[in-house]
Amino acid sequence: VGDIDKKAPYRPEAGELKFEAQTKAQFIAQVRDARQRLDDLVARFDDSKMVQPVYETGWSVKDVAAHLLGVEIGNLSRRRDAHSMEAVIRTYDDLVGLINDWNEEWVRAAAFLSPPLLIDFLRLAGGQMNAYFRALDPHALGGAVSWVGPEPAPVWLDLAREYTERWHHQQHIREAVEKPGFTQPRFFAPVLAAFARALPRALAPAAAPDGASVTLTITGGSGGRWTAVREAGAWVLYAGAPESPTAEVTLDQDVAWRLFTHSDEAERLREQAVVKGDQALGERVLAMVSIIA
Repeated sequence: VGDIDKKAPYRPEAGELKFEAQTKAQFIAQVRDARQRLDDLVARFDDSKMVQPVYETGWSVKDVAAHLLGVEIGNLSRRRDAHSMEAVIRTYDDLVGLINDWNEEWVRAAAFLSPPLLIDFLRLAGGQMNAYFRALDPHALGGAVSWVGPEPAPVWLDLAREYTERWHHQQHIREAVEKPGFTQPRFFAPVLAAFARALPRALAPAAAPDGASVTLTITGGSGGRWTAVREAGAWVLYAGAPESPTAEVTLDQDVAWRLFTHSDEAERLREQAVVKGDQALGERVLAMVSIIA
């Protein structure tokens, strides 16, 4: 596989995202900083900003902020406090449907909250969530990250998933109110690196011989290159790229995050991709989704 870096394969029991010049402790601090940026951003909004529609969500800015409050409360209740609700989940589609229904019900209920009270609750729940994250062992095995695979995942990968959830919703809010930012490499590169972890699952149904390789190249200051290699009948993810992969998909970083978060404009975004080599494998990459719902 050429000059591919075979020292950093993904394994459920080992491996880590490549956060440049950062330790996992610093990454947890980064999640905290991202939460603080959201609180500070929303706190400056007047009522006219709160009712601005957020592209592709069908929600307002206030609704998206309320959704993020629900994310914090749900995490604290389920993870920290071991509180569970009765639900029948037999398939991945059952999980997606449950989450979508819960999100809609929560946002409707939160419409009764005033913006100042919503902001206070965000700060309260966010502070408790950050404290919970700091108490975790990032090297321990936790639950599965569904869009990566069904296997238990290391806690740091679960934290990366939580970070991407907060990042892409905050980005939607920023675009709705024309407050650019949050795309500096410090914040954006870890999002793209986390999304790339979905590559083996996206390729799983594809028939390919051992030795086949599929490279995802994301251009821009926060981008990178990742390659899934077929080994012993499974796709294994590596950082880097061989000289001549079986297929290579190249995306601009702004296109990549929107495509991998289930954009309503997926078809238009796919048209901006460059696919070389095996087109069927390339199409699998372009169908990749790195969120649950």
